[in-house]
Amino acid sequence: MRFGRPAVIAVVAALALSSCAANEGAAPESDSASALTGTINAGGASSQGSAQEAWISAFQTANPDVTINYDPSGSGAGREAFIAGGSDFAGSDSYLSDDELAGTFGSCAADTTAVDLPVYISPIAVIFNVDGVDDLNVDADTLAKIFSGAITTWNDPALVALNEGVSLPSTAITAVHRSDDSGTTKNFADYLGQNAPDVWTEKASDTFPFQTGEGAQGTSGVVDAVTNGVGTIGYADASRAGDLGVAKLKVGDEFVAYSAEAAAAVVDGSPLVEGREANDLAFDLNRMTDNPAEYPLVLVSYAIVCTEYADPAQAELVKAYVGYMASAEGQAEAVASAGAASMTTELQDKVAAVLETIK
Repeated sequence: MRFGRPAVIAVVAALALSSCAANEGAAPESDSASALTGTINAGGASSQGSAQEAWISAFQTANPDVTINYDPSGSGAGREAFIAGGSDFAGSDSYLSDDELAGTFGSCAADTTAVDLPVYISPIAVIFNVDGVDDLNVDADTLAKIFSGAITTWNDPALVALNEGVSLPSTAITAVHRSDDSGTTKNFADYLGQNAPDVWTEKASDTFPFQTGEGAQGTSGVVDAVTNGVGTIGYADASRAGDLGVAKLKVGDEFVAYSAEAAAAVVDGSPLVEGREANDLAFDLNRMTDNPAEYPLVLVSYAIVCTEYADPAQAELVKAYVGYMASAEGQAEAVASAGAASMTTELQDKVAAVLETIK
């Protein structure tokens, strides 16, 4: 099924490139005529939602004959649709698994595969809503106990010890997690599993592993549940934190607030996942940093694309749009509109180089 329901973010989009410059991701001059026509159907990570709206809108006048539909249905749903051939690319906060890579991809040419290209870097915020509490410090061990159900009240001794001088109430904790398959959940679980392995004993996956707390659909569902609840805590893309309280994480000997700069610093210091295609840019994030200049609870959100498309015309459209997202202009737009961390010039160039090889 191709995306087309009302939840889809559908706007007439300007893709920003003549065909010869499409691979470079550079926007055209405002008076340049676009030769691109057609429709891109995509979906997946809701973390990308605000950035996708801005990216699409930014090209509205440059390529009036191109329509882009992006459904922020969640990373798992986005990958499933792409694998089934129901979309032209997937947005995902989780890179493709080995099992997924071993299968086939419906929109790709026969006997070809897909690759993960980073387009969006953002901190994951630990958001909370507790009456009378404006500042909150947590470490990975305590956070793991909250979301696994081992800590159930806000005045638990473990929280009190981390928050000297803060009057924490006896209110029950409602820990809100994603009910859908979510790359944000996988990143959150990966952070807890690496830093509190004795508590968070489940392998990181898109599915929340414990039968505790309250489940909510999508990023907006988690934010709404935390906002409208009492004694609530959750995790969400930092761009959606709004006026909610945001906890500081213990990194080394300090408690660190999220920032775009600290998130980007972790990615810069992380290697690529081993054993994958040379043009696959999936990151093995360094969650266990003790450098307070780095914020380890971060997500890298990917555009998952074919190495070769069954339809060459769709390949050109996808290359143009994804190339824009990963370009300096696209990254600046994501920073301004969604509070994202800009990818480095080096990483932008790597994505552009992979896009040049796509057919």
